[in-house]
Amino acid sequence: MLGTTILFLSLSLSDSMGAQNGQTQSGDNDIIIYQIAPDIRGGKAYKLVYLVKSPIDFYWKFKTDFDNDFLVGNKYIREHHFISQNGNTVITENKYTSGPDVYFRWQTTVFPQARRLEFVLLNPEHCRQKFHYGYIQLESTSEGTRVTQVAYFDFWGVSLWANYPWVGGMKDFLSYTVRWEQETLLNLRDRYDDENTK
Repeated sequence: MLGTTILFLSLSLSDSMGAQNGQTQSGDNDIIIYQIAPDIRGGKAYKLVYLVKSPIDFYWKFKTDFDNDFLVGNKYIREHHFISQNGNTVITENKYTSGPDVYFRWQTTVFPQARRLEFVLLNPEHCRQKFHYGYIQLESTSEGTRVTQVAYFDFWGVSLWANYPWVGGMKDFLSYTVRWEQETLLNLRDRYDDENTK
């Protein structure tokens, strides 16, 4: 849910101008992606900011529903498995439709009061990465929930993936995932509403 093996930027003139300022827009006015300073070890990093038209409590429930079957509805995720939970620390595994055919084992630490999730890839070498970690921060707004996701990562070909302007690059992956998430939230509203009335 939280990790991937892919990233982006863009080719159009407006994207190139945005990149000079460290910012790239995906084409959707409500999705903004910045390339930010990477980890001191190298690699790439991004900051993704977008709005979800959903109350923060509902969206938080969605983001912390680790034992789910809906993630495989994302075209980039082939398998998702909940492994364990110990207090506020959750372990999950994902297989992706691109990249190595291995399970990416993610550790997510949940901070309910702050509405924050911190994630780290536990088996980067196995996944042909040097490292991958970051956080997701939620903020309630009058229009719904503002989501800020920051990730730092390094793997062979990372610069190409981060700057690839077409399907399969970082821009495409992140923009698609935001749109998929917004649609999935609508489909899950009834499920979560039913749980709240029990």
